Amino acid sequence: MKIICIGRNYDDHIDELKNKRPTSPVIFLKPETAIILKKHPFFIPDYSNEIHYEVEVLIKIKKLGKSIDSKFSHTYYDEIGLGIDFTARDLQSELKKNGLPWEKSKAFDGSALIGKWVNKNEFNDLNNLIFSLHKNGKSVQSGNTFNMLWSIDELISEVSKFFTLKIGDVIFTGTPSGVGKVNENDLFEGFINEKQFFSIKSK
Repeated sequence: MKIICIGRNYDDHIDELKNKRPTSPVIFLKPETAIILKKHPFFIPDYSNEIHYEVEVLIKIKKLGKSIDSKFSHTYYDEIGLGIDFTARDLQSELKKNGLPWEKSKAFDGSALIGKWVNKNEFNDLNNLIFSLHKNGKSVQSGNTFNMLWSIDELISEVSKFFTLKIGDVIFTGTPSGVGKVNENDLFEGFINEKQFFSIKSK
């Protein structure tokens, strides 16, 4: 399986990092080794002094697909989740400044938290999901899929133009504003519509 991540999909986060608004989805990949094992903490790597949390709504692909028309995208997934894209922001900034790829800052071991999955039919409207991240009991990020520049179905269609989607592939759909630094012994809890999807500590 592969992890497909979408960058710059919320205007407030684009503004937050002073990035340019893209004309098409920004896509990057994480390897399977990026996934944090169940019941394991997030280990802060020693090669970064500024690891950031980024909470994101997730989609799990259920069947093989290539060059999918967005009107059929809904048939390619049944499950919705929530996770964190951990980012070595200092390293990313340096790589971007030099015109280099982001993988060292985005795809390192243990950089992807995937919470529990629920059937999409539990939600009335996937384009109006309220989600949030709490750090040590305080809300630090909140978003709504209504504010995504590209919807879930549009993302599936766009990604499938370049990468064949396979069963079990996960799409991270982008993060809203409020990203910030991870410190040792932080507790992160993620929610969609007030239902908890994960809880993890940093070490």
